Amino acid sequence: MNPPADEAPPYLVPHSQEAIRLLYRDSHLLIVDKPSLLLSVPGRHPKNYDCLLARLGRRYPGVSAVHRLDLDTSGVMIVPRRREALSHLARQFQERQVDKIYVARVAGHVSGETGEVDLPLTADWPNRPKQKVCGDFGKAALTKWRVLSRDAQSSLLELKPVTGRSHQLRIHMKEMGHPILGCDFYAPASVLSAAPRLLLHATQIRFHHPVSGHRLTARSPPPALFQCD
Repeated sequence: MNPPADEAPPYLVPHSQEAIRLLYRDSHLLIVDKPSLLLSVPGRHPKNYDCLLARLGRRYPGVSAVHRLDLDTSGVMIVPRRREALSHLARQFQERQVDKIYVARVAGHVSGETGEVDLPLTADWPNRPKQKVCGDFGKAALTKWRVLSRDAQSSLLELKPVTGRSHQLRIHMKEMGHPILGCDFYAPASVLSAAPRLLLHATQIRFHHPVSGHRLTARSPPPALFQCD
């Protein structure tokens, strides 16, 4: 679903050459599988023009963003096509009616099989765009986790963010003592270099269709490099 090269501005050098995979389409919304190293929305710098919305907008004019995934994070995203759908979906996100599941490979052996991290987060202003744990001024942030598998040096986790704070999963895993492999913000150099990309993938999203009200579930399996050796 990438646009032809002659449609891109001459200064554009995309971070990701990987195509966007379309999982679902109707006249109100799209559900897509975003590749890693593709921005969800355009950045201010001309080099950050290329993004999910820009690519989709060439084929589906009028698309807008109701939520985002980080540049490095891959996986399932909902993309509204109409203003009414955007409003309805935004309300679902605000009222925490959207269920999201991620898969992450983290450093080390996680003790136990299930658990949760409940630590408030706020912007780390001197080090933006980083976030940090802050008991005084942070907003509530809750992540539930479950171990899926382990190998000699890492664990594969299912993560369910109850809240949707920026960098929540990255920071909560770091605070557990198990930073996500390939994380350039919160992992030490040895963990950053342990993977060719951030091993965080949005594998499932469940929500109500903004018009029919039907409960929709979209899934995207994590790439093969997430699996145990």
